Amino acid sequence: MGVAVFFRADLAGEELTLDGPEGRHAAVVRRIGPGERLRLTDGRGAWAEGPVVTASKAGVTVAVDERGTVPAGVPRVVVVQAVPKGERAELAVEMLTEVGVDVIVPWNAERSQFRANPERVEKMLAKWRAWAFEASKQSRRTWFAEVAPLASTAEVAELLAGAALPVVLHEEATVALASLEVPAAGDVVIVIGPEGGIAPAELKAFDVDPVLLGDTVLRTSTAGVAAAAALLARSRWR
Repeated sequence: MGVAVFFRADLAGEELTLDGPEGRHAAVVRRIGPGERLRLTDGRGAWAEGPVVTASKAGVTVAVDERGTVPAGVPRVVVVQAVPKGERAELAVEMLTEVGVDVIVPWNAERSQFRANPERVEKMLAKWRAWAFEASKQSRRTWFAEVAPLASTAEVAELLAGAALPVVLHEEATVALASLEVPAAGDVVIVIGPEGGIAPAELKAFDVDPVLLGDTVLRTSTAGVAAAAALLARSRWR
């Protein structure tokens, strides 16, 4: 079993105390005790690792004997996810994070059935960010997945316009995702529509030839991870 990963913003020092919610989770929930190794990361590429020297209900202290940095992955993978209903949102965020997506952009699509108001948007973003945070640790990432603010269709169109590879999935497309050339740098932006599909006006606004993922139609909560994995397998995973 691999070394457990926890978040700590400041990694300076030879002994690092993990307290607060992260420390309590390590000591009480995970029951990590003296002698066990922990890896701490700032979620932005830096990490420090070592054995636990003290543990209590308040947290743990790690004696650092290894540290390093991991470069950010290139190309950067950005998934624009139309806001799903209910538990499918959590599934989508967790799977996108686990597979290695760098940025998740929630999109209030025409057919998302998400009625945005400031309070609802704030609660939604808090949930998505918490899911991405926990999934980043679970999948032992050193660069944690980022959840961007809720995007409008116009903002998604801007992301696509600036992408090294813009990808819009659509079940009626004739060009296969597998036929696209993956760039060596820049942003790969993948747009995943809602269960009702991307509306014609949205496709027109995006001004990108849509592509087909495969022979079957996936749910909005699983299409993104399948598309991201297909492109990652031809770039960062090689």
